[in-house]
Amino acid sequence: MTKTILVVAKNNKVEALRVAVGLALLSDIVRVVVLGELDDTPAVLEQKEVLEFADVSCELLQDMATQTVQLAREMADANVVYVI
Repeated sequence: MTKTILVVAKNNKVEALRVAVGLALLSDIVRVVVLGELDDTPAVLEQKEVLEFADVSCELLQDMATQTVQLAREMADANVVYVI
């Protein structure tokens, strides 16, 4: 059975991206939601490149007004949620 895994990048965003990269090795569907902005550092760019190569969607939720509703929808659609 294929699971949908959601990784929410909240506090340690680079680590959340690393976790998502590791989970992408599984046969499950992995999605990433980033609360706020991602830094333009080499570590972030490297993880984003690997996620793109693995066809893992990475969505930025920047609008605080709709962030809670959208995050709730994403969490409800997932079988497993990691908040990092």
